[in-house]
Amino acid sequence: MLNKKVKSIILAAGKGTRMKSEMPKVLHSIFNKPLLGYVLDAVNNINCTDESFVIVGHEAEKVENFVKSYCDNAKCILQSPQLGTGDAVNKAAPYLKDFDGYVIVVCGDTPLITSETIQDFVLFHDNNHADLTVMSAIFENPKNYGRIIRDKNKKFIAIVEEKDATPEQKAVKEINAGIYCINWKTVSDAFNNLQNNNAQGEYYLTDIVKWAVEKNLTVQSYILENNEEIFGINSKVHLAQATKILNRKSVTRLMEEGVQIVDPDTTFISPETTIGADTLVLPNVYITGKNIIGKNCKIGPFAHIRDGAVIGNNVRIGNFVEVKKSVIKDNTNVSHLSYIGDAELGSKVNIGAGTITANYNPISKVKSKTIIKDGANTGSNSVLVAPVTVNEMASVGAGSVITKDVEAYSLAVTRAPMKILSNWVKRKIEQLSGGNK
Repeated sequence: MLNKKVKSIILAAGKGTRMKSEMPKVLHSIFNKPLLGYVLDAVNNINCTDESFVIVGHEAEKVENFVKSYCDNAKCILQSPQLGTGDAVNKAAPYLKDFDGYVIVVCGDTPLITSETIQDFVLFHDNNHADLTVMSAIFENPKNYGRIIRDKNKKFIAIVEEKDATPEQKAVKEINAGIYCINWKTVSDAFNNLQNNNAQGEYYLTDIVKWAVEKNLTVQSYILENNEEIFGINSKVHLAQATKILNRKSVTRLMEEGVQIVDPDTTFISPETTIGADTLVLPNVYITGKNIIGKNCKIGPFAHIRDGAVIGNNVRIGNFVEVKKSVIKDNTNVSHLSYIGDAELGSKVNIGAGTITANYNPISKVKSKTIIKDGANTGSNSVLVAPVTVNEMASVGAGSVITKDVEAYSLAVTRAPMKILSNWVKRKIEQLSGGNK
């Protein structure tokens, strides 16, 4: 049982030059969730964490706006100029002046790190009575990583970057994963003693290991079991690779829980989405954000479910259907080529092909709700202009535009009366033929 309080420092100041984008690297998304959001979730979901400090720099305002909107226990701290990772952590020191607990340091571009791993990491640090613990990993090809250097007694004594390593050190396969757990009371003084006598003129976070060893403090390394968790995003190629890794874990978990996913290679489902047993997910389905999908449903093919969908049991979401921020109750069918956004659908509702809930007013920028109650149905190619309610057992005729509430058990039709002009086509053909003579 961990009795110490835990705070985190998340490094998110870099530009991410190789992303080739004006957007800050940590705001690039996987399943519409920024990389920084994954890291914030990982550190916030462990026991005893009560506060995070996000070190911002490039496009600081954008990053800070995201943090403020995403969680209420994180404070952004500006690093300007950006003088290295050691300097970045030191920016949080004034806010930790009297703190007697553990500080986790993690990079904001590692979206695959899990709260379970960080929890185990902190418990390892605590159980070993360490002053400083560095997360490490074993790579067969450790190129470009800092190496964990040990003495002849296997004691951890330093981290050496590859560019500074000797051939013997380069042969070491244990690498620095870039995540630290610090006993702040005993190690914080290290940040006042860092030196920048290197080619970059920066203060390296890795130098705190050397400082702690010289002070005869207890320094440990925690070897990571799954190396994928420290995969850092430095390019759009990395972003795509991380998306596939995260998706593979998500669809595998769902299949193990009883969901039938016909083609995992073409199905993308966010980790926050839960799906009940015996639901069938057909190929080319894309699900983002946090959603709840019940049992015995049929989804797709080519369906898109966005954040905030709550879908009951025995629901059919057809091909080329998009659902966003909507509640769909049991035994309801949403047929192909439809859009259901900001809506509440009751049970045993039937949505005809091509139905649209028109939820957005582009002038006022307001989104409104459509309510379709139990047993109601819409004909093909209907448009329901929100705010509007279709009451129990009511029907909407095909091709109708509904702008007023529809009372229970009634039929709403807005089509113009049908006209048949006899021989109209024949006359047109004769006119065209005559014109070509």
